[in-house]
Amino acid sequence: MDVFIHDMAKSCTLYIGNLSFYTTEEQVHQFFSKCGSIKRIVMGLDRHRKTPCGFCFVEYEARGGALQAKKLLDGMKLDERFVRVDLDPWFKDGRQFGRGRSGGQVRDEFRDDYDAGRGGWGGASQEKLDQFRETKQRANYL
Repeated sequence: MDVFIHDMAKSCTLYIGNLSFYTTEEQVHQFFSKCGSIKRIVMGLDRHRKTPCGFCFVEYEARGGALQAKKLLDGMKLDERFVRVDLDPWFKDGRQFGRGRSGGQVRDEFRDDYDAGRGGWGGASQEKLDQFRETKQRANYL
């Protein structure tokens, strides 16, 4: 049997994505505890600044709670954002840190719009803004 399928079949942990950077652990607990008893919540942190970066892991005491939460809460609104809920078979300490170049989420680096709940401009827009400023500065000094 494939290791991924085996681990997924017994996972009690969920990955929660698209959280606001301002969503608290207490809000996550209140939202997800409706589906079962929660063992622990691990909030995702920016690798460099150690500030929230829009995801977390919720580990349930029993698999039934995780399955119910996946079924009922995926796509629901938490703190004015539609959250993504997926089973996560391989959580271990250290995965709570963002993996993007900036230390946050990789998805945010491709976002090119303004999103106040996710800390402002996405990484793609920030790069465009930086390039524009650099071009403008060069034009002023040439």
